[in-house]
Amino acid sequence: MDLGEISAKIRREMDAKDTAREGALTQSRRAIRASSNAIRAIHRGEYKSAGEFLAEARMALDECENLLHGHPDIYHAGFVRDAQKEYAEAMITLVLICGEPLPDLDELRVGHVSYLNGLAETIGELRRHILDIIREDRLEQGESLLKAMDDIYYVLVSFDYPDAVTPGLRRATDVARAIMEKTRGDLTTAIRQKELREAMGKLEERLREKKE
Repeated sequence: MDLGEISAKIRREMDAKDTAREGALTQSRRAIRASSNAIRAIHRGEYKSAGEFLAEARMALDECENLLHGHPDIYHAGFVRDAQKEYAEAMITLVLICGEPLPDLDELRVGHVSYLNGLAETIGELRRHILDIIREDRLEQGESLLKAMDDIYYVLVSFDYPDAVTPGLRRATDVARAIMEKTRGDLTTAIRQKELREAMGKLEERLREKKE
């Protein structure tokens, strides 16, 4: 085989790899966009729409896997993992807010690192929901979601591996801790204020009864 044939063979393989990469990039962006739309729908209470966006994200991730079959170097380059993380974050946020059990890896069909980073990102979304709950005075649900945040955080810190093994997880866990502690303070303050208002209301009622 001469050099021209060798280079032609290499070029065909490189062209196929580049085409697969471009297609997978498009699908990963589609998955990220659909996952973001799902989270926005969740916070608006539009759970049916959220489910539709999540179905679209899952389809895009499946297409990524199909396109990159036989190209593991591109599949593990990072952009697919990021898209899987966004999908995992949206799915986990939905089930926790709806009070359903957490989906496992087999259900989500995402990588281990994507799942863990998705869990970490979920803490920020739960904070956003808890702040809405505080404004609506539904503090009991806020307490259950804060417990879920605690459970997630203590699982995350148990994965003490180098960044080469769990890329981005350590930083995401540190951010999650700060968010969780701030949320705990906000919710505690809201609960105390509610208790104070209730106590003052009861006191005013007793004082009126005495005057009568």
